Order: sequence, then structure tokens, then C-alpha cells
Amino acid sequence: MPAPRLQRFAPLILPLIVLLAAALARFYQLDAQSLWNDEGNSLRLAERGLGNLLEAVSHDIHPPGYYLALKAWIALAGTSEFSLRALSALEGLLTVAVTIALGSALFARRVGTLAGLLVALSPFAIYYSQEARMYAQLALLSAASTWLFVRWLRARTQRRPAHMLALGLALVTAAGLYTQYSYSFTLLAQGVLFVVWMAWRRVDALARRSAVLYAALNGLALALFLPWLPTAWDQITQWPRTGVELALGEQARTVLTWITVGNTAGPVAWIILAVPLLLALVALRPDRRPHRLPYGWRAALPLAWIVIVAGALFVSGAYREANLKFLLPAQIALALLIARGAAALWQGREMWLAARLGAAGLVALVGSQIAALDRLYHDPAYARDDYRAIAAQIMRDARPGDAIILDAPNQAEVFSYYYAGGAPVYGLPRGLGGDDKQTRAEVRDVIERHPRIFVVFWGETERDPNRVVQATLDAHAYPVRTAWYGDVRLAQYAVLGDAPDQPTVTLDAPFGDAITLTGCALSHEQVRPGDVLGVTLFWQTAAPLDTRYQVTVQLLAPNGTLIAQHDSEPAGNRAPTDTWTPGDTVIDLHGIVIPPDLSPGIYALAAGLYTLDPPHARLPVTHAGAPSGDLLALAAIEVLEP
Repeated sequence: MPAPRLQRFAPLILPLIVLLAAALARFYQLDAQSLWNDEGNSLRLAERGLGNLLEAVSHDIHPPGYYLALKAWIALAGTSEFSLRALSALEGLLTVAVTIALGSALFARRVGTLAGLLVALSPFAIYYSQEARMYAQLALLSAASTWLFVRWLRARTQRRPAHMLALGLALVTAAGLYTQYSYSFTLLAQGVLFVVWMAWRRVDALARRSAVLYAALNGLALALFLPWLPTAWDQITQWPRTGVELALGEQARTVLTWITVGNTAGPVAWIILAVPLLLALVALRPDRRPHRLPYGWRAALPLAWIVIVAGALFVSGAYREANLKFLLPAQIALALLIARGAAALWQGREMWLAARLGAAGLVALVGSQIAALDRLYHDPAYARDDYRAIAAQIMRDARPGDAIILDAPNQAEVFSYYYAGGAPVYGLPRGLGGDDKQTRAEVRDVIERHPRIFVVFWGETERDPNRVVQATLDAHAYPVRTAWYGDVRLAQYAVLGDAPDQPTVTLDAPFGDAITLTGCALSHEQVRPGDVLGVTLFWQTAAPLDTRYQVTVQLLAPNGTLIAQHDSEPAGNRAPTDTWTPGDTVIDLHGIVIPPDLSPGIYALAAGLYTLDPPHARLPVTHAGAPSGDLLALAAIEVLEP
């Protein structure tokens, strides 16, 4: 390639490297994690016919723009996990490209490239670029509209025609409103900066004509959004207040952590967060290089963008981790300021130490992002709820006649994506919940018709706040096992007839100083491999307790080897010991699965109590006036031939 042509392409090398890094970060392990509830909802909505989709979304809390885009996307790419998330990954990649363009338009090409790098490696941005939801699209349209806004104002300042830029801005604004209602805060930031631009122009003839055009392009965007506006109003005004009470300082630190280092960084000290904040502060230093727009206005744009987008979260009282995804546009804005600050320090070569400190600060920030990015990919603590594993577990364990209950909202969509078994699936409570009597009756009906029941618990607070589904199962079936898959819990119950309300064996065995196991009852004394043995324990305390204990029920071989066990807090975790009332009886059900390959013989059944928190110390047991170690023998169980 001739040297002049090579020189012409040289400025594109670094931006292309940044874009390559962004693509690798977003498409890497794109389908490694299971889809979770909201992603399943996205798919099922996108699979509907157009009219049905719009009708269903009108009862949702989001506008239809993303679902329509996903509908068109899956028609081309399919519905695999990779394909579903690839739309967001592509939108995330385009967001990095637009950030580079925006930084170049506001400040300089090197600033755009650095800002693009910060967005490209941000675990916060990548996380939502790997999710089949509308938040990557929100970030893209927010950045794109701001870039068009800057380009349009610069063209107006130069008195150049900018009709295509104005039309593009109107269309992107309409698309943003149809994507997510929080886009309106980006629109508000642009409006504030337009007023500042007019003041800088001293409201001259050009400013007045620009104001008319700006009103017209926003009017066009609003006209395009008008068909959905009544629905949007209903959805926004009925949005439940879901914020959490947390000290303002802690809220601010979490927000800054997410939009600088990333949402997988864990707790970050203020002194670490001071580095990107200082770099952003340096960005406010005037730049005397010629530009069509004043430097104060250009620096104020990302600053106002951050303040309005983040401030809306605090002022509305909607602060909680689940809502921090609305800050993706603020992350782009802060990246612009940080990049500009680092570039400004580096340009001040007469300030040798400041230049090096700025470069070191930027390197440290990128290094922190990469460390947090490793946790995003590989730390189970940041993985999404694993419905893929839940469905696989049920399909391995289910037998003819079993049933599945999906407790609380929005699980059927994602569960049906993975589950290919034949067990009937019941979504309870029905609808929006609230009718506890009906829910109790429907759970009892499931219990009466199925010998074993798998239950997927998630988000009961919204639809089943009184935990009617679990309480009914705990009262009439034996909990066999439970496991967590992220924030989702899979529980298995065995139906062995109505649980007794009185012990069949009297024990009066003290555990520690206050707790007494007054008796027990067994569903069977003879079992076969693969059966479930139901054990009902009856507890009392003589004094209030301030420690929570876990119950363990164990099946032991003659030599003391553990064969099977079931551990939980009393009454299926619903009656922690520190809530017990002295003198009241707590009925506690446990199901022990007899291993399918267990040899026939006589086995011992025993029970114990240990502290819920480390060191998990067991309480000493006394029986018949004599110490009995830390396990109490309950009965001898005969395992028969299969």
C-alpha cells in the first residue's frame, strides 16, 4: 500500500483495535450461562404475532421497541441462546463505535478512542450486552442520539444545512422512547444543553431558527411515539416503588463502582474511586484549541448527562441494584470525561509528573476493569439464574406421576425453553396472586394428585408474599431436597399421606439448655431403595432463643457411615429457632431419600441440631437422663429388597 494511503488509514488502527476488543469481550462465552426469567419473557413476547405482542407488552412495564427488534432478529438468526443474545452483543459493539465517534466530535480522536476503550472493557456494559433484554439497545440509542445532537448543533453553528442530521435525531429519539422509558433522561440532558447553547449564542437569529427546528424534530419524535403514549403513561404512573433504603454515601459509591470499574468489582474503596473522579475533574479544564462549539459547553454535555441520568435514580427513590442498569448512558458519559481528563494531562507535557499520573490512573482503571471482567465470566456469584440446570435436574429425577410447580411470576417462559419432560407444570399463584385461599386449594389439589412435586421458587415477594405455596406443601408433604441455582431455589417434596399432628413416639430429649425434641412420627418403618421416608419431629423451647439452628435428620449404616440426610431450618425454613415461642410446639417435616442402590438391612435414623452460622457446632443431646452425644437415635429402619 502506498505510504500516503497508509498514513490516511493509520488513525483508524487504534479505534479498530478497540472495536475488536469490544467484540471479543461481548461475544466471548455468550451462551455459557442459562437464560434467566426476563430473557425467557423477551423470547416468548418476540415469538408472538405482531398484534398479540403489542397487546401483551401493554401489560408489561416496558415499551415494545426491543421486543419488535428481537422479533425481526430471531426471524433471521433463530432462537438459540447465542442467537438471542447476539442482538444485544451487536448493539453493545455499536455503542462502543458511537462512543468513539462522540468523543471525537466533542474533544479529539484520541479522547474518543480512550472513551471507547473504557466502554469496550466495562463489565457493566458487557454484562448487559450479553443479555437478551433492552438495556444494550438503550445505551446504543442514547449514545447515538447524543452524537447526532452534537453533530447537528455543530452544523447549525457553522450555518450548514443539517436536515438529515435533524431527521436522524428525531428517528433515534423516537426509537429510544420505544426502547426504554429511562431514555427520556438522556433526552432531558440534551434539552438542557440546547438551552445552554442558545444562551451562548445570545439567542440570535440562528439560535431562534434552531429552536424552532429543535422543537420540530422533537415534535416529530413525539408524534411517532404518540400511539404508545397513553399506554406509556399508565405503565409509568403505576410503576411500583421498589427502591431500597440505603445511606446516600453507599448508594453513590455503588453507582460510581458500577459505572467506572464495573458491576462485578465488589466493594471498592473511595480512594480507588477517586482516580477516575479526578480524571473526570481534569476534563473540565479549558481546551484552547479551535472548535465550533465552546469547550465549556462540550465538557458540560457529559457532565449534565451523568447528573441527570444518575440523579433521576436518586430523586425518584428507585435506587436498588436491579435498577442500576438504567445508568448505562451515564457510564458512557463518565467514560468521555475520564478519557478527556487523561488526554488533557498527557498533553500537558510541561507537567511531566501530572502526565504520568494521568496515564497511570487510566492504566489502573483499565486493569481494574479487566480484573472485574474475569469475575464476570468465571465467578459463579455473578452468574445468572441457572434454569438450564434446573430443568436438567428435574428431567433426570422425575418419575411418572410427578408434577412441577412454578411459584411466582415470569418463570414459565424461560422454564419451557429448557424443559422437555412430560410432567405437568402448574404456575401458582395464578395471575397476579393475592387470593391465598384459592392458591391453598390449588396446591392441595396438586398434592392429592401427584406423589412427588418439584417446586421452582423465585420472586415470591411479588405474587406470593405470604408464602402460601410453600406453607401448604410444608404442611402436607415432606421436603426431600433443596438446592439454589443463583437466586432460584429448586425444592422437591414427597407426598406420603397427611403429616401427623401428634408424635407416635415420645422422646423428651433435651438439645442444649432450652430445646426439647418431645417426639417424632415416621411414615414407614420399612422402606425399599428409591423410596422416601417421611420423618416428623416435634420441638419445643423452654426459653426464647437468640441463635438459629439447623435440623439434620440422618440415615446411618450399622458402622455409623452416613447413608442419606435432610437438613433445613425447622418447618421447611419457615420457623427459625430464634422466632420460637416458649411452650409452643413446632412441627417439623423431613423427607429422606433411600438410595436406589442401598443394600437390604437395618439402618439407624438419627436427628441433631447445629448452628446455622459457622462453626456449625452441634448441640449436645440428653436422652433418658444420660448424655447421648450430638445425635439422637430416633428409630431403626429396615430396608427391604427392591
